[in-house]
Amino acid sequence: MARIAGVNIPTQKRVEVALTYIFGIGLSSSRRILEKAKVSPEVRVKDLSDAEVDNIRGIIDTDYTVEGDMRREVTMSIKRLTDLGCYRGLRHRKGLPVRGQRSKTNARTRKGPRRTVAGKKK
Repeated sequence: MARIAGVNIPTQKRVEVALTYIFGIGLSSSRRILEKAKVSPEVRVKDLSDAEVDNIRGIIDTDYTVEGDMRREVTMSIKRLTDLGCYRGLRHRKGLPVRGQRSKTNARTRKGPRRTVAGKKK
């Protein structure tokens, strides 16, 4: 099992997809990394040599912010917005959609499950 940036990446998958298991690396940056490392994207992780894994690990360490550092950066950005009290920060604080989506309906992922409000009696 290859371990890159503190993450065990799956051995049965293609390298291109396996690198996306690292927080902060998507498909496009994964392809860029493999291009720099001169590794074919179609190769399975189990077929990589130790030198190739070390090469990929070195490129990620030097050029990319991943895992713990990336998570910390994201949480600090959200904290900054909430401390400023700007509109986006208030939406984060209230647990509502931040990027302009409607919230009268269809915001269940952010708002959580429905809370029933009792109707008024006649």
